[in-house]
Amino acid sequence: MDRKQFLSRSLKVSLGAIVAGPALASAASCNSAPEANDPTGETTPSAPALQLAQIALPYAYTALEPSIDAQTMEIHYTKHHAAYVKNVNEAIAAERVVAKDEADLLARIGSFSAKVRNNAGGVWNHNFFWQVMGPGPSTPLGAPGGKVLDALNASFGSFDKFKEAFTDAGMKRFGSGWAWLVERNGQLVIGSTPNQDCPLMDVSELKGKPLLALDVWEHAYYLKYQNKRNEYIANWWQVVNWDEVAKRMA
Repeated sequence: MDRKQFLSRSLKVSLGAIVAGPALASAASCNSAPEANDPTGETTPSAPALQLAQIALPYAYTALEPSIDAQTMEIHYTKHHAAYVKNVNEAIAAERVVAKDEADLLARIGSFSAKVRNNAGGVWNHNFFWQVMGPGPSTPLGAPGGKVLDALNASFGSFDKFKEAFTDAGMKRFGSGWAWLVERNGQLVIGSTPNQDCPLMDVSELKGKPLLALDVWEHAYYLKYQNKRNEYIANWWQVVNWDEVAKRMA
C-alpha cells in the first residue's frame, strides 16, 4: 500500500467513528432503566411495597395442651394464619396499597378494600394472640399478679369480676370475632370485634391499645370443643401469658 492509499483509508475510518459515536450513545441511553424523579428533579428509588409477616410461633404446637390441642394449633397457625399473610400481601400488591408500616395500614384500613381489611386484621390479630398465650400459667391458677392484678382490681372490682366480664364478651360475640382487653384514655375496657377487626383500626367498634385478646372463631376451638365455646374460654384462662400482658401495660 502506497502513502496515498494509506491516507485515504485512515480518513474513512475516522469519519466512520465520528458518525457511529452519537448512534451508540443514543442506543445506550434507550437501553438504560428509567429512574423515578421527585418534584425537584432529583432521582429517587421507588419505595418497596409493604409486606406483612407471620411471627414465628413462640412455642411448640403441643405447648398449650390440654387447653388447646396440638392439631388445632398447627392448623390454626400453618393454614388459617398463613393464609391471611398470603392474601393481604397479594391484595396490597394488586391494589397498590401505600402505607408507611403495619400500624399506618391499620389506622387507615377503612380506605382500603374488604380483602385488605379482613386479611390485615387476621395477620395482626393472630400475631398478637400467639404472644399473649404461653405454656402453663405464669402464676397459680392462671391468675395475674403485681401491677396487672392491681389494675384489674381497680377497674373491675376483682380478678373474678374481670374474668366474668371478659368471658361474657367472648360468649356474646355473635358468629366469628374476638374478645379484647384494651387501654383507652388511661382506663381498662373490655369489648369485642367482629371477624378480623381489631382495636387499632379506624373502623373498629372498639378502640384502644390491645392488652389481651381471645380468638372466638370456631376454627380456634372446634376440633376439641365442638360447639362448646364456654368450655374453650374456661380452659383458655390457664394459658394466658400474664407476663406479656404486663409488658404491654407498661
